[in-house]
Amino acid sequence: MTNSLVPPAGPQRVLALAQLANSVGDGAYYVTSALYFTHVVGLAPGRVGLGLTVAWAVGSLVGVPLGRLADRRGPRGTAVLLALATAAAVASFLVVRGFLPFVLAACAYASAQSGLAAARQALLAGLVPAGERTGLLAHLQSTLNAGLAVGAGLGGLALHTGTRAAYLGVFALDAVSFLLCAALMLRLPSVAPVSAVVRRSHGLGVLRDRPYVLVTFLNTVLLLRMPLLSLGIPLWITERTEAPAWLVSALFVLNTGAVMVFQVRMARGVTGLASATRAVRRSGLVMLASCAVFALSSSVSPMVAVGVLVAGAVLQVVAEMQQSAGSWQLAFDLAPADRMGEYQGFFGTGVTVARTMGPLVLTALLVGWGSPGWLLLGGLMLAASYAMGPATRWAIATAGPSKEPVRQPVPVN
Repeated sequence: MTNSLVPPAGPQRVLALAQLANSVGDGAYYVTSALYFTHVVGLAPGRVGLGLTVAWAVGSLVGVPLGRLADRRGPRGTAVLLALATAAAVASFLVVRGFLPFVLAACAYASAQSGLAAARQALLAGLVPAGERTGLLAHLQSTLNAGLAVGAGLGGLALHTGTRAAYLGVFALDAVSFLLCAALMLRLPSVAPVSAVVRRSHGLGVLRDRPYVLVTFLNTVLLLRMPLLSLGIPLWITERTEAPAWLVSALFVLNTGAVMVFQVRMARGVTGLASATRAVRRSGLVMLASCAVFALSSSVSPMVAVGVLVAGAVLQVVAEMQQSAGSWQLAFDLAPADRMGEYQGFFGTGVTVARTMGPLVLTALLVGWGSPGWLLLGGLMLAASYAMGPATRWAIATAGPSKEPVRQPVPVN
């Protein structure tokens, strides 16, 4: 892997530029969307939450069939069409004026996003050799964080302005960002679809692969760290500690900056299934230590609480980067080469489930139980990280006779 934070020229760099393009738009969208739907569209906050929950539930269900479509029709063309569909869905928010249209537009947005994630993973698998995929995904994660930070800054300007035109400008920016993403992906070589001779997906598809389902479930448990940063830690700071509220923003910046700078380096040692499971195990140990440190921040002075929370956040982001690198390798190496889109679509549902169920779990553990809740959460993640090794060995033992790729890049017409 290169020492640079920029991927090497060619398909890897184009994939990173496409990631950067839509992450800038998404960053602006994330910080403004809730206020846009409540203040501009006029929806009640409870209805916005309900609509988004329904939308992401639908998105998690369609990720697998859309990933299967990428396998059968070619991942580049499918990814481009889904990027265009995402742009159209974002643009439709500009004319939403009621709850039902909002739910329909949100479902279209979540479905297109879920399918796009699966198709892009299949495209990456077809263009990048197996030994380089985790390194590229580390680059893409750094790029994602950089784009989100820039987008969040632009969204912050819209929030400061507070006008309807400023909010509409943010949504237009997000839609354009996905159009640019689609245009960049058109510059990539095509990846041939799976031959009809080797199509084996039918019926329940990936759900028949019980070892892979178990690996995905364990990874979903580990992904509870995602709502931890956006919801769990902010609630803990404001409800259970004497630390100032501004620390919430500071810890978010710390996390984002650390991933931007260190994710590529952290992923460098993950080159196969053995190193991937070791990285996941280490992440579980570090996450347990992080939770234990966070638990100590209650019932201490404000200055001590700040120091303890920063230490916990540093451990948390180290665990996050280790878990990410290991899970990327597992997701690709344990999937059949001829069903990459379908399997990546299923693996990606872990993100949606963690974001949907995580707030309920974290609120009950951290706000309800306090410090013991942190220890229980850390123990849960440690158990999931150590179970990943046996689950991976089970997947290897039941794998088919060949994992040789059945798709090859073809020149752009």
